[in-house]
Amino acid sequence: MTEAPWRILRLDAGHTRGLAECHIACWREAYRDLVPAHVLDAFDIERRTEQCERDLVRYPDRTHVAIADDVVIGFVSVGPSRDAHTTTPLELHAMYVRCAWHGTGVADDLIHVALDPSTSYSLWVFEQNPRAQAFYRRYGFALDGARKAEFFTGTVEVRMVRDPVPRRDGTTADGAADPG
Repeated sequence: MTEAPWRILRLDAGHTRGLAECHIACWREAYRDLVPAHVLDAFDIERRTEQCERDLVRYPDRTHVAIADDVVIGFVSVGPSRDAHTTTPLELHAMYVRCAWHGTGVADDLIHVALDPSTSYSLWVFEQNPRAQAFYRRYGFALDGARKAEFFTGTVEVRMVRDPVPRRDGTTADGAADPG
């Protein structure tokens, strides 16, 4: 078995600028046909870096980065659900991988480090992003019918949810019996 050319690390101060660069690059690569060009063009590395630094101080354990040759090539962030009407305790807030790394396993490694199998999660994904939806379905997420406009682009997002995977003893993380 060949070792992957990347490593997954908890975000630290040395990678906040790389995270900002990766985030902006991923939006520009993945959403050029979904998000208005003026929105993508307006992203600013310095402002995004400052936001990443603030988030790291406030939420030090929420984000992991994928690093190859000292460059951030992807990241994942999980935290409490931000929905007004929470359907799950936790939400996959963000998951991005640079296009050059699609299909390599980076996203699989990121999602494995981010998700506890015994906990339920929700996430929001652009409705017109079938590639991402297919990826999340592989990890047990399913559309639940909720839709909303993304707050700064107006692009329609759909919610996907994932139930906890039962433990061998038939219970979930909260100790409840598996309903299935």
